[in-house]
Amino acid sequence: MTIARMAGGDEVSEDPELEIITVECIRTPPEHMSPDKVPAKVEERAMDPSVKEVLSKTMLEGVETVWDRLEKQQPHCKFCESGLSCQRCAMGPCRIMGETKSRGVCGATADLIVSRNLLDQISTGAAAHSDHGREVAETLLLAARGEAPMYGIGDKDKLMTLAKEYGVGTDGPIEKVAEDLALAMLEEYGTIKGELAMARRMPKGTIEMLEELGLMPRSIDREIVEAMHMVHMGVGADYRNILSQGVRASLGDGWGGSMIGTEASDILFGTPQIRNSRVNLGVLKHDHVNISLHGHNPVLSEMVVKAAELPEMKQRAEAAGAKGINLVGLCCTGNELLMRKGVPQAGNHLSQELVITTGALEVMIVDYQCIFPSLPNTAACFHTKVITTSPKARIPGGHYLEVNPENAFEQAKKMVAIAVDNYPNRVPERVLIPNRPVDAVVGFSVEALRAALGGTLKPLLDLILEGKIRGAVGIVGCNNPKIKQDYGHITLAKELIRRNIIIVETGCAAIACAEAGLMQPDAADLAGKSLGNVCRSLGIPPVLHMGSCVDNTRILVLAAELANLAGVRMDQLPVAGAAPEWYSPKAVSIGSYFVGSGISVALGVMPKISGSPNVIKMLTEDLEKAVKAKFWVEPDPKKAAAILFDHIETKRADLGL
Repeated sequence: MTIARMAGGDEVSEDPELEIITVECIRTPPEHMSPDKVPAKVEERAMDPSVKEVLSKTMLEGVETVWDRLEKQQPHCKFCESGLSCQRCAMGPCRIMGETKSRGVCGATADLIVSRNLLDQISTGAAAHSDHGREVAETLLLAARGEAPMYGIGDKDKLMTLAKEYGVGTDGPIEKVAEDLALAMLEEYGTIKGELAMARRMPKGTIEMLEELGLMPRSIDREIVEAMHMVHMGVGADYRNILSQGVRASLGDGWGGSMIGTEASDILFGTPQIRNSRVNLGVLKHDHVNISLHGHNPVLSEMVVKAAELPEMKQRAEAAGAKGINLVGLCCTGNELLMRKGVPQAGNHLSQELVITTGALEVMIVDYQCIFPSLPNTAACFHTKVITTSPKARIPGGHYLEVNPENAFEQAKKMVAIAVDNYPNRVPERVLIPNRPVDAVVGFSVEALRAALGGTLKPLLDLILEGKIRGAVGIVGCNNPKIKQDYGHITLAKELIRRNIIIVETGCAAIACAEAGLMQPDAADLAGKSLGNVCRSLGIPPVLHMGSCVDNTRILVLAAELANLAGVRMDQLPVAGAAPEWYSPKAVSIGSYFVGSGISVALGVMPKISGSPNVIKMLTEDLEKAVKAKFWVEPDPKKAAAILFDHIETKRADLGL
């Protein structure tokens, strides 16, 4: 048996498969970050005042961050940026300039290379979110069988509602109902019945359109596997057929795997309700043991919350000299806790290194997705320990404590203990915690919206039909260091609410707007007159927090329910989507399942498709003829707001509003 160690020689885990690993603090050259350059670079990189404050400290200390690494990568390869680089077989790699007669070694054209690369991105993103959903459904199954200590049924009403939707009997013990539902959900991954249960939530007209086009997903895994088969050299050769499979695979994610992840999480941990919390780096505390929960899966983070609340842990913290234990969220694991427990959120995607560089973080606990592999290197510059928990996402230099539903609570207790014992190692003179946390109202699940509106979404639909709310836009996606952190999200949201368009948000976009104060009821003053009056009458902000990135399916459900109430297809609604700062394959799948469902999407970052005018035309024009929705690409969020407003006004006119 070998012992994995971090820099400094701390024993971190016992695992026969792990080697002894040390990581070093990576610093940028002093001349690269001279004090006179810091203020200007900080202004280029971020909007949030708390981020700017910590980023300045980080840069002056020379601790490397994502922005520094982006600078070192410049200039980016033009072949890769345009999607014209192919590494699908050993005859390559091939790169072509995109002329009609140019081909790769196998004969692949620019259209084929670009479309295969895009389908690869879609299927990777769909696999990531759907696999997340599988893990939550498996946890529900084990909890129902009594094999997952400390897990239970957090929302019995939702369990019964979903059971009926899946055709599962609701008589007998609740554990039996939960077991049968979990099995029915898991069966959807490889089902041979040829359809997904929750896809039937779409309006009848939308379903008929997708069935006629052959785009209704047959099962979750089948569509992903078929997509990966098609991108293999010598299989898919027609870019139109390849992109159609991308839509179908993404729909299997949106109306299947991701939706299962959301619904099963609600059953296990409770459906989010409207609550108050706080956001930004200022939620860290000087006199508490600080633990950040980072990643995407609430199966672990919910157990850490329980462990941190144990009296013996609080006593242990006091014995270490702290006043208590302070949990903070990052990215979408943080969003899950924010809306269910009110756990404050320290930041979004580009803030993950900065939480460590405050010097006040004892432990960062991660599961998977959107986690920088460099985090242990950042932590090596401070006293922070990074604990990895998933066999899918081991990181060299991190403490590895594998977590599964059977051992999650016991492992969570170990993690909290590690954090408490690390508190005395904090170096006070290196600590910088911005003292400006921002209040935010969060937790607007579809169920919470219904409850706030008297048990039905009809009042919301009426406000849209009357024109008091012109329409709705879902702003989603993470940060991209190519764009000033949060600028796209915040600017687009402000421009749209000014035009009386209500905003629903998830993931990192939601945290960006929360940090900007747009999730406070007072933000109604920034909205147009009619939307502002609606928000003031209901006591809500004009930008609504709907959860983590897997919870984009809540937006799908909301749109489907409004369409069903109005008796129209989803594409006929005055709604749209936007991802101003997206970066990951998950975002490609998300955008595709929104467009496939009939909701057009504006992107702020160009996908790697510019090498094929035919692929661009299909996504921005031809797709609209089939599914009545399309993509726009507009980097300027003010121009994107104008495009989205015109789209919504056109939809209103088409409905005779």
